[in-house]
Amino acid sequence: MCRVKLLCSAMLLLASQSVLAVTYPLPPEGSRLVGSPLKIIVPLDSNFPLEAFAARYGQGLSNMLEANPGVDVYLPARGTTLTIPQQLILPDTPREGIVINVAEMRLYYYPPDGSSVEVLPIGIGQAGRETPRNWVTKVERKQEGPTWVPTANTRREYAKEGKTLPAMVPAGPENPMGLYAIYIGRLYAIHGTNANFGIGLRVSQGCIRLRNDDIKYLFDTVPVGARVQIIDRPVKYTTEPDGSRWLEVHEPLSRNRTEYESDKKVPLPVTPAMQAFVRGEGVDANRAQSEMQRRSGMPVNISAGSERF
Repeated sequence: MCRVKLLCSAMLLLASQSVLAVTYPLPPEGSRLVGSPLKIIVPLDSNFPLEAFAARYGQGLSNMLEANPGVDVYLPARGTTLTIPQQLILPDTPREGIVINVAEMRLYYYPPDGSSVEVLPIGIGQAGRETPRNWVTKVERKQEGPTWVPTANTRREYAKEGKTLPAMVPAGPENPMGLYAIYIGRLYAIHGTNANFGIGLRVSQGCIRLRNDDIKYLFDTVPVGARVQIIDRPVKYTTEPDGSRWLEVHEPLSRNRTEYESDKKVPLPVTPAMQAFVRGEGVDANRAQSEMQRRSGMPVNISAGSERF
């Protein structure tokens, strides 16, 4: 009966429109762990690619691939279980405005009332055209129906592939910037897309892409002047008020990888604070090391003596 309910639920959800941001009640100061993982079963008559499941549950493609190693990105096997990584550790940043962690390809928005956090998956800049990192700026302006003016470098890159870009792409559904844009700093934007498959991948010219429903939500909600912080933290960790230790590890971004999957692991950035955490008292060192190799993109309880799952 439980399996039948899961199948019916998955089919109904996938048949409907994509959801908006995943909303989490904001935990009290001193706690950064939110949400819980979800498992679904791929319907027996499913012809959906992994992107469809990612969109339905507010995830990017990279989030789903990290949580489900070996899954077929084009057609997940029918009847198999997919893990939806809806539990996460909030970044160790001020809980204000927009926070973008390029390493996990997620955008966090903290509404002014301080009661919740909205989490949205994003696409980011290609290798060689990276989205800025370690940057604090603000929302300068917003524009409905943005036009796209490709840079000379962008036109040259397209020309190498035999494609000719116009000097200006007018507003509309074929515009790579989608229907809404939020401009941050002087040169970059958070905007929509005409290619949802790129959410959770390194596909842009440096800007931040969102699915169209998600950018519409941000466009209507985030005020001009809101704080924006961009970070690059593939490793997040927290000691919760109950004393439990949690570790969340994502595959770091390399300088020469344009796709998510790679045969070679990128070395994790190691900081004294991270080393002190994973080697500290009350931590299962073997479990911590295992997760730093596995890189599931999900919080793992590495407390000594805790159950693994």
